[in-house]
Amino acid sequence: MIVLRKRIHEMKMVERNSVPPSDWMDWEKRYYTSYDSLICEIMGILQSQLMNTRPSLAFGMMALIILSVPTSTGVVLFHLMEIAKGFMAGI
Repeated sequence: MIVLRKRIHEMKMVERNSVPPSDWMDWEKRYYTSYDSLICEIMGILQSQLMNTRPSLAFGMMALIILSVPTSTGVVLFHLMEIAKGFMAGI
């Protein structure tokens, strides 16, 4: 999967002559040229960390992240709905 992502990015860079779009922010332009090496390095670190842990711990951490993101999103949306109800009741 990482190889496919890397090849797609390389093809896009060739098509655009390695020039990032002008509407991008400075930090996006800065990381545009080193995207491939950055992603490969991060994935390598992640894979080495996961290889050094027990499988049950890795799966548990992954399940915790997968479940916590939708839960926290739901809590935030609930609070936003309560705030919106408060504004509507005040009007």
